[in-house]
Amino acid sequence: MIEQVLDTPLTRLIGVRHPVVQTGMGWVAGPRLVSAVANAGGLGVLASATMTLDQLASAIAEVRSRTDAPFGVNLRADASDARDRIDLLIKHGVKVASFALAPRQELIARLKDAGIVVIPSVGARRHAEKVAAWGADAVLVQGGEGGGHTGAVATTLLLPQVVDAVDIPVIAAGGFFDGRGLAAALVYGAAGVAMGTRFLLTRDSSVPDAVKRTYLGMSDTVVTRQVDGMPHRVLRTPLVDALERSGQVSGLVRAVRNAARFRRVSGMSWTGMIRDGLAMKHGKELTWSQVLMAANTPMLLKAAMVDGRPDLGVMASGQVVALIDDLPSCEELIDGIVTQAADVLRGIGANLAG
Repeated sequence: MIEQVLDTPLTRLIGVRHPVVQTGMGWVAGPRLVSAVANAGGLGVLASATMTLDQLASAIAEVRSRTDAPFGVNLRADASDARDRIDLLIKHGVKVASFALAPRQELIARLKDAGIVVIPSVGARRHAEKVAAWGADAVLVQGGEGGGHTGAVATTLLLPQVVDAVDIPVIAAGGFFDGRGLAAALVYGAAGVAMGTRFLLTRDSSVPDAVKRTYLGMSDTVVTRQVDGMPHRVLRTPLVDALERSGQVSGLVRAVRNAARFRRVSGMSWTGMIRDGLAMKHGKELTWSQVLMAANTPMLLKAAMVDGRPDLGVMASGQVVALIDDLPSCEELIDGIVTQAADVLRGIGANLAG
């Protein structure tokens, strides 16, 4: 463990040693990975969308048994049981609540009143301005290079827009994997970086080894709407090519089948799934076809990330996958990133002085 410290508004806000965040990836960001990141000095974030309330409580307890460092939980703001999950975070004293979508103002207030740091993820300047006005403590901004649901604006264009628009710490995501990227983000005015694909490809990740080898052998990603109706960056595989060629009817049939499978895995009732679908439709202004297709996401990801069948599932991935060729531990990864970033920043200062 290195002694090198990059003190930023993010490290001071959360109480972590390093301005490096592991994103809440569904089926990937479990207790093992989150605690490894936390013990290495970064911010690990549990992905709770695919967990029941009881499973989330158990996951939080497991992280607590593995580390004394701060960590976070990623929540779905449009989930029908969002308030229950927030109560769970408050009960267990979780340090950070992150959101894939902007949470409602009352949810932010509830968390902040309990002393929990609120960090929504956004893909546009106006969304950052909105959540900042509502009281968010920091904001994570992801550019189009990132994996999973993503926008079209590159990080290098989106990040400075958001940094200039809000007066809260900004975490940069989308395209980061080493210390040079962290240094660049800090120079732009960010308070740290968040990474998904890079942490997925570590020894501490619970993703099956066969799937990790698939990632390491790939360099091509594609943004598709055939997974759940929204732009989704994934590895380009024969399955994804087949999904791209499939028609709307076959996509909806597949979605109904996957909705039934997800209901069994998650323990949700059909009524609960319908409530979540209504909330999703309203919050994102989606068509019913898109809402139904959203059932594809958790099950297609599970097939690869849990069951170890990349031939039967999709693999969310940022474009940085083309630059990754190793599987370090989280400690080795974070130590290397922070050390390299500090060296780069010192080098810039020395060159300017010279």
